[in-house]
Amino acid sequence: MAKNEKTSDRIASKASKVLKNPSSGKTAKSIAGSALSQTSRDKTTSAKVASKAANALKDGRSGKTTQSIAGSVLTQKSSDQ
Repeated sequence: MAKNEKTSDRIASKASKVLKNPSSGKTAKSIAGSALSQTSRDKTTSAKVASKAANALKDGRSGKTTQSIAGSVLTQKSSDQ
């Protein structure tokens, strides 16, 4: 069952900056893209992106922005997954 969550404007702004930054890594960009796709309530985080987000939160090398976005996309993960 999908959660009734969506990406906040604050997180969407951070995600946009990550995608525009050429030095952002692939994982950060993947998580940011997922966050931006969830600005409406009809999308949820895929299992693949949820795994990347969880790893980003565990990885001490991830920046605060990436961790913030990762936390957001994890709250939007479908409970079916």
